[in-house]
Amino acid sequence: MAERRQKAPIRVGFYDIEKTIGKGNFAVVKLARHRITKTEVAIKIIDKSQLDSVNLLKVYREVDIMKQLDHPHIIKLFQVMETKNMIYIVSEYASQGEIFDYIAKYGRMNEITARRKFWQILSAIEYCHSRRIVHRDLKAENLLMGQNMEIKIADFGFSNYYNPSELLSTWCGSPPYAAPEVFQGQKYVGPEIDIWVSKFFPV
Repeated sequence: MAERRQKAPIRVGFYDIEKTIGKGNFAVVKLARHRITKTEVAIKIIDKSQLDSVNLLKVYREVDIMKQLDHPHIIKLFQVMETKNMIYIVSEYASQGEIFDYIAKYGRMNEITARRKFWQILSAIEYCHSRRIVHRDLKAENLLMGQNMEIKIADFGFSNYYNPSELLSTWCGSPPYAAPEVFQGQKYVGPEIDIWVSKFFPV
């Protein structure tokens, strides 16, 4: 019997798509590998036809903000590709997954490890704030870990630029982590929202 011919891999640019590693309302995240360097990456694939103009602008803002960031504990943006109907955001792949899943599987970290992780988180948050960027959706599910178990903050979909002399008003984040002023519908500068959330990080 003749061997079945293998299907050619699905490609996006120079990347071969391997599997789905995440899904959202308007996007899917795929694990992919560069055809030449063999580097693993995460590709967020967004169907523009599913977005209204407001949400499309948020995607462009997310990309613009990620382009400004270069920190060892923040997921690095590699490339953005766009067609008439789709946007492909190629970023660093955090191979060890979410802190949330790690804690659920293995339980609490020892104190030395937890301190190291917490310092990495605060270092990344401080870096963002020094560039007038606020994340606004920090939570255990958005704290990923790289190959050496180092923290990588991900998902800047709710992020925004801020000005200390102006207030933001958008309700952002997840209810279990949201700051009191967000629940109360109050306006806020931005950094205090990220700092409030840090007290809940399960490390």
